[in-house]
Amino acid sequence: MILQALCDYYERLREQSDSGIAPPGYSSEKISYALALDRDGSLVAIRDIRDTSGKKPVPTRLIVPQPPKRASNIAPCFLWDKTSYVLGISASSKRTQEEHAAFKELHAVLINADDAGLQALARFLQNWDPEQFATHPDYDEDTLDANCVFELDGEHGYLHDRPAARAAWAVQSAAASDMETAMCLVTGKRMLVARLHPSIKGVDGAQSSGASIVSFNLDAFESYGKAQGYNAPVSEPAAFAYATALNYLLRRSEHNRQRLRIGDTTVVFWVQAGNAASAEAAEDLMSQMLNPPATDEQQTSILQTVLDTVRQGRPLTALSAQLQPDTRIFILGLAPNASRLAIRFWITGTLQTFAVRIATHFDDLALQPPAWKNPPSIWRLALTTAPQRAGQKSKAEDIPPQLAGELTRAVLTGNRYPRSLLVTLLMRMRADGQITDLRVALCKAVLVRDRRLHVKGIPKEIPMSLDLNNHEPGYLLGRLFAELENAQRAALGKDINAPIGDRYYGAASATPASVFPLLLRGARHHLSRLRKDKPGLAHTLDQIMGDIVSELGTRFPRHLSLEAQGQFVIGYYQQRNTRFSKPGDIEDDASPDSGENE
Repeated sequence: MILQALCDYYERLREQSDSGIAPPGYSSEKISYALALDRDGSLVAIRDIRDTSGKKPVPTRLIVPQPPKRASNIAPCFLWDKTSYVLGISASSKRTQEEHAAFKELHAVLINADDAGLQALARFLQNWDPEQFATHPDYDEDTLDANCVFELDGEHGYLHDRPAARAAWAVQSAAASDMETAMCLVTGKRMLVARLHPSIKGVDGAQSSGASIVSFNLDAFESYGKAQGYNAPVSEPAAFAYATALNYLLRRSEHNRQRLRIGDTTVVFWVQAGNAASAEAAEDLMSQMLNPPATDEQQTSILQTVLDTVRQGRPLTALSAQLQPDTRIFILGLAPNASRLAIRFWITGTLQTFAVRIATHFDDLALQPPAWKNPPSIWRLALTTAPQRAGQKSKAEDIPPQLAGELTRAVLTGNRYPRSLLVTLLMRMRADGQITDLRVALCKAVLVRDRRLHVKGIPKEIPMSLDLNNHEPGYLLGRLFAELENAQRAALGKDINAPIGDRYYGAASATPASVFPLLLRGARHHLSRLRKDKPGLAHTLDQIMGDIVSELGTRFPRHLSLEAQGQFVIGYYQQRNTRFSKPGDIEDDASPDSGENE
């Protein structure tokens, strides 16, 4: 299904003149230099064709003959390659002579070509001495190991684009083919089978040379005497089409809105719509929903309008005629796995379906007061599961493996959030003490969704704001802990050497019976001290704590379940953020760290 959908997408890209997608047998590669040759094969100039519009030069993307599958073997490209193959010079390769010799051998037949440019290349390779490069007027160390193409001096265009070159490449490809025929698993037709599939590049964390989705490189993976790609026969055209389409989606470009990274997972998506305008509108909307802009207020307002529309049960066409609800969306999550790629998730559905699921996701996260100014992207939520220290930014590599992919899957399918998400959040808050808005919102989302899906252990609705009628022990204990903390702060001031939140939060949220009696005894001293200066506040705090304790019964629970610990943090958060009608009743700094409230 995945390969078939990618092949279909490749055909749609071929129909778009501005897509820049490579035709069969060709590939879009990063090229830095053009070697200008005269008709007798002399190297006239080395022309830098990199893009210099940014802060530093970057290679230009050109459509060139498809490169061979290259790992540790020596395999030259046709009419282009890096300098170790083309010029016999390198700053890193230890087998430059062998690579250059292979390149010369591959192109030796061009001496008989009926084209002046191809003949010039053949003469160049016959006469070229790598030692000449250091004395060439255009010598530059930056050229070493960069990809190069050829051009005929004084003529427009590159050699690989000339009709004679395309014909020579077709002959070369056919001569090098050692493929067998079989029934293609993608097209259902009997065709030549790809023994090796093209490499997939652009997945974060994977090998820079590319990785494979389909590969058989050990005898243990093979069956019935079939070798390599013949174990899962995919035709050469289908293998080329799916790999080209996927590499197009994974291209690293600031203008590529179809690719994003969430933890260790690289996510790509594409659409299938009735016309180009609908496809573009759907891509824009999916990009905003998967990766909401953190600072663009106009885009945030548009996204909020979309979410409000689907919450009201209205179709997306109510916003724009181009947003067709039945537009098909394909979402693929990939993660590195040695020389292969692991499929984290594969989700398809209509645009309307995904809009409803994402709106539900934000509703599950919702808290009062709001936990964010702009809707958080999935990667921002995943980042909250990484360790956090005051004054330091969390690192994406610290996100627990697979958790980001499972979180994304839950958002896009509407199924349960991963169980490990709640466990990880509770552990992180106990370890680093950072009870941030988004962490609390995620805890609430897990519990709200589990209750909606009738998961055992959550008997009562999880409130969005402080619920005085919620009598669940975990929720009540969280509220009580917040008031004990507030009483300490009110009595001793802001600068406390050992606040109870830092010392006792972990134990209070997991094993309340071991901590709360001690904390209540300490609260008597805090309230006694507070009555001297602020008797009204002392009375209010004493009354609130008394009401909560009376609802808990005669003894504190010895331990709390994971669900109850999640309710503890929600009750704690909501109690701390409550504002009473009388000014001064609650300290101004009695809100949790809002470092992620952006």
